[in-house]
Amino acid sequence: MLETLLRDEWGRLLALLVAQFRRLDLAEDGLADAFEAAARHWPVDGEPDNGPAWLLTTARRRIVDRMRSEEVLARKMPLLAVDAAVTQEAQQMMVTVPFGAGGETITDERLRLVLLCAHPTLSREAAAALTLRLVLGVSTEDIGRLFLQSKATMAARLTRARKRLTGASFEVPADLADRVGIVAEVAYLAFTAGYAPGTGPDVVRTDLAGEAIRLVRVLRSVLPEPDREIDALLALMLLQHSRRDARIGPDGDLVLLPDQDRAAWRLDEIAEALAILTPLTHAAPAPYLIQALIAAEHAVAPSSGTTAWDRIVERYDELLTLHDTPVVRLNRAVAVAEADGAEAGLETLESVALPGHRLPAVRAQLLEQLGRHDEAIEAYEEAIALCTHGPERVDLDRRRRVLEGFAPQSLDENTF
Repeated sequence: MLETLLRDEWGRLLALLVAQFRRLDLAEDGLADAFEAAARHWPVDGEPDNGPAWLLTTARRRIVDRMRSEEVLARKMPLLAVDAAVTQEAQQMMVTVPFGAGGETITDERLRLVLLCAHPTLSREAAAALTLRLVLGVSTEDIGRLFLQSKATMAARLTRARKRLTGASFEVPADLADRVGIVAEVAYLAFTAGYAPGTGPDVVRTDLAGEAIRLVRVLRSVLPEPDREIDALLALMLLQHSRRDARIGPDGDLVLLPDQDRAAWRLDEIAEALAILTPLTHAAPAPYLIQALIAAEHAVAPSSGTTAWDRIVERYDELLTLHDTPVVRLNRAVAVAEADGAEAGLETLESVALPGHRLPAVRAQLLEQLGRHDEAIEAYEEAIALCTHGPERVDLDRRRRVLEGFAPQSLDENTF
């Protein structure tokens, strides 16, 4: 039960504590103390009828005790700017309202916390780490592991992020749409880090991707009104995440999209994503929506060979008008190659300028399909030299060696 509460209630409880005490450090430490106390007492005394209320009361007492012990220092500590009415609501809820009865207020406080973590003064990477810690309750050690950093390094990074929020407003900002957009970027950044690791030994990090999806679910649950782009983002992430069991082969190697066993895809997640997308198909074009529709084309195709590549090319053309980036151009070139042949794809690559290994890797595969083996080997060698992700480098080297036997290789979009 306690692990479930940590996962589901941490953000709500922390938001209420921040609203009352106006200090992130005290609220976070007090709630952590409450969970530690629960881990000690509940196995002996039994679980309380209302676990969240027990944790909230215990955290509040710990914070009050700590404030008394550091009373002089507390007078000098910069506080978050919290409206008096918000503080009063939080205090009343803690004292007089059984936990769970004031759902709307709790939702408001949680929204404030989500938006605080997406403050414009923070870098996207710092916002992502702080959001995982404060909103989702992921431990500092686990966040460090997810971002391939030591616990000490991540702790220092989180501390710097908290300090940058000193004096910030714990309010729903006037520019709500802009701040929600930052939260979406943060979530997708974390998701991307899970499915396109730049370094390290892991083929994919599905745990990080899963936390990013959880963040988007939280955001959807606390927004005052539905947001089509957030809906589309969740659908996109679910469609990509549904393939996680097929991304790694029996020997632990990376398996690209065309070679994946589609029977291993999570059909329940695909169905949820398609249900979210259905009412959005005629909505105004937007980046996450178009990417989700592209991912849906893959999800509904029985095989790689039956994929509607012509429609995917059209989607990428549409995406380029809204979000023209080298990665989008590279993915479009792959789709063009599948729809119109390797020569057309290679011509399309001429307009792509992208640092790193992905561009020469795609060029190598297209050159191989055209029978230009010497050029393909040279491109593979360039990609291998630039690749810092161990599993991808192994796959590229395998493809280069297989080329000596002139065995055809399949392409893969770089859409995680």
